[in-house]
Amino acid sequence: MLASVAEVADKSFDYVICGGGTAGLTVAARLSEDPNVSVLVLEAGVANLNDPELLRPCSYGVHFGQPGYVWSHNTHNCGDRAYPWHRGKGLGGSSSINFMGWGKPSAREMDDIERLGNPGWNWVNYHHYLSRAEGFVPPTKKIQEQFGFDVGDWQLGTNGPVKVSFPTTMGKEYMAIHQTFINAGIPLAKHPLDGDTYGAMFGPNNYDPSTNTRSYATTAYFIPNKNRPNLTVLVEATVKRIITHLVDNGQYTATGVEFLHSGKTYIASANKEVIVSAGALKSPQILELSGFGKREVLEKIRIPARVDLPGVGENVQEHILVLMNFELRDGIDFNTTDELEDPLVAARHQDLHASGLGWHTTGIVNYAFLPLKAVSAKADVIIASFKDKLLKNADNYPPGLFEQYKIQLDRLETEVPGLEIIGNVGTAGGINPPEPGKRYVTCNAAFNTTFSRGTIHAVSDSAEQDPEFDPHYFEEEIDMEILTEFVNYVRNLAHVSPFKEIVARERNPGPDVRTDEELRESILDNLKTVWHTAGSCSMLPRDKGGVVDSHLKVYGTNNLRVVDLSILPLHVSAHTQATVYAIAEQAADIIRGTFRD
Repeated sequence: MLASVAEVADKSFDYVICGGGTAGLTVAARLSEDPNVSVLVLEAGVANLNDPELLRPCSYGVHFGQPGYVWSHNTHNCGDRAYPWHRGKGLGGSSSINFMGWGKPSAREMDDIERLGNPGWNWVNYHHYLSRAEGFVPPTKKIQEQFGFDVGDWQLGTNGPVKVSFPTTMGKEYMAIHQTFINAGIPLAKHPLDGDTYGAMFGPNNYDPSTNTRSYATTAYFIPNKNRPNLTVLVEATVKRIITHLVDNGQYTATGVEFLHSGKTYIASANKEVIVSAGALKSPQILELSGFGKREVLEKIRIPARVDLPGVGENVQEHILVLMNFELRDGIDFNTTDELEDPLVAARHQDLHASGLGWHTTGIVNYAFLPLKAVSAKADVIIASFKDKLLKNADNYPPGLFEQYKIQLDRLETEVPGLEIIGNVGTAGGINPPEPGKRYVTCNAAFNTTFSRGTIHAVSDSAEQDPEFDPHYFEEEIDMEILTEFVNYVRNLAHVSPFKEIVARERNPGPDVRTDEELRESILDNLKTVWHTAGSCSMLPRDKGGVVDSHLKVYGTNNLRVVDLSILPLHVSAHTQATVYAIAEQAADIIRGTFRD
């Protein structure tokens, strides 16, 4: 139930979950399946239940800048640029505002997590636990025939609470993007959600075809269970710190959570465990404000150190992309979302949505995942250069990073697809804005397994002040080398049919960008995050920079866990919402004691 602060303050619950986002609601729903335990969720945002602004598909980015829906964070130390790191605010977290892509990493990438010292975190378990979340609805026979793909042997869960499907409306424009990928020599990904992501694919969305609405953590895990008497959710509750006490075994036990509500401080007690699920941007801050983190950071913000954990807020990894789009020729029969820039047209399509028609029954479905060797003749030289640097500086990297880099190099050499083209019918921004009345097709170039590592650290003892988000973009030169090669590859798609018959000119980066120097500057100008931050509370051995162990328990504690994407120690090449659900589902079994490595 949605509770008042009076129903929570100074009360005791078995489990207190800090954060009502994608992971937090998933864990809360699973734990509260046991009627003999009580679960409290503290969420800093509001509920936003049954809000058409969230439920309506094809609303990409419209929530950004709206404080009722989004935390508008910004990066620091990126020269004269600040990159926005938006996150969902309110129940459901970022699953309430994301662009609805439902993707999975390659099996190799998930098995790499186990190789780093985490028993049980592998592809087999990932697939098993994600199947619990998935409620896959196959596309209609008409769509399968129209687009030439067969999902009959796709291994997706069908009974889970998150509806996963293809949009009910997919026009010929989607096939034009897909056919361009194929004609460019990209192979068809026959089983893209079954551990082999290499190739061009049509990808499903977290889309409920019965209602043509977004399916997200709130609709999937909270609303169906909101009347459970043992599940309590308090919104507008900002966690200040975890209350812990040193006990006889020399470790800390979490006994409660201190939080803010309407300007006043309250405490909720925990009988069993405290679970931090505030996302990769905020979970490390909560740990630091509670005395768990790098000693130097804690001293600066005047927080007494409980456990010196240098890995908190380190090893931060992010998916990045370069905004790329092409202007279409006048007079061709090609529909794009650019028409929604007209307020009258936008209002008409909102009305059409109620009857299952219009742009709000569509989604982003065009993807291609590629390895570096498929896009660049310089791949071997780039790999060899970084390998040489790695071996020469092996002793200079932070604990655990050398092992991660070896795995990343092996991924490059064995052609694990870490590069992604995201296609869409319409513009998606860029330093050269769209011209009124023009139409565009987008092919963003994303690099999902970068080598640079960022940091996230609290800068004061106030939970209401953002930590410093420093992505350290391109600190490792190999990231710029790879992205430059990939952008050049994507630019050449304009010369491949059917694009070459419908594209008038490149809009971003733009025809004036010619030299390598100009292209690198353009990459910085058109760079965006994909809002998939990971690694800030890495699941690794403690001496390798780990913050949590393979049971997600914070080192030095008896009953404090972190459950969200921050625990992923090495990033994967997939849109991350599915991975967050998988982490949370596996975590629930770990907490309940029913998980077996």
